[in-house]
Amino acid sequence: MGSRWTRAARTSRRCHRSSTTAWATTTAGSPPSRRRSSRGASSRRKTSPARCRRSRPVAEPRFRTGDRVKVVKAYPPGHVRTPYYIRGCTGEIERYCGSFANPEELAQMRSGLPPVPLYRVRFPQEQVWPDYRGERADVVEIEIFEHWLEPA
Repeated sequence: MGSRWTRAARTSRRCHRSSTTAWATTTAGSPPSRRRSSRGASSRRKTSPARCRRSRPVAEPRFRTGDRVKVVKAYPPGHVRTPYYIRGCTGEIERYCGSFANPEELAQMRSGLPPVPLYRVRFPQEQVWPDYRGERADVVEIEIFEHWLEPA
């Protein structure tokens, strides 16, 4: 996943400021200069828990674990994170993963806000690949954003 997506996901799970300084060691393995490391110490302060609460609204998840859902069969132009082969398939919500900035919006250099609920959805292999000849219990699990899902 792109660095913007990773950064957005990390920020929502942990509440701290990112450092603007170099790593703790140089690429050769030696410690950085004192000037840089002393500046880095102050820039790595943790944010207090009271400041972690977001003022922007986070969407409540529409689906619960065990709900049957169908992936929207749409083909919008541009960058999308939902695999082509899974569109139109029916699966079951395995878990709610949290709400994150929309990577499809981030790819267009927009904010990706408000955060969108993300789910891990479990699909029977036969649903995804009709000619699948493995075990009937085999599944495909994919993390899909809520705007790509509808009740089955």
